[in-house]
Amino acid sequence: MTAPSPSPVSSSRTVRWLLWLAGSVALVLGLIGVVLPGLPTTPFILLAAACYAKASPRLHGRLLNHRFLGPMVRDWETHRSLTRRSKTVAQVSMVAMVGLSAWGLRERPVVLAIVLIAAAVGVLVVASIPTRKP
Repeated sequence: MTAPSPSPVSSSRTVRWLLWLAGSVALVLGLIGVVLPGLPTTPFILLAAACYAKASPRLHGRLLNHRFLGPMVRDWETHRSLTRRSKTVAQVSMVAMVGLSAWGLRERPVVLAIVLIAAAVGVLVVASIPTRKP
């Protein structure tokens, strides 16, 4: 399967600026997610790539060619799906980290409920992504 053609860059300067801003915020959150348990990395990096594709071909290209983030973005843009292994790793990681968080939040039921609901949404979102054979 070949990579889809890149999205056209928005002709509106304001839209490009807003997409650049959203992409940059998503990229920062994704990078924080690398070291902060519970904050996902992949969705934020993919969001950044989508925003940059419409705002700045240069930044999109830099993300595609990044040593660590590039393979993830290229794989998503080529297949628009995840392997069963990737989905399993993502879901098990989320459940494990939320389990640890839940243990620490057992004295704060409202915060615990929010974390558990967010985790359920995360697991369902990953489950809803199309699965491909490795």
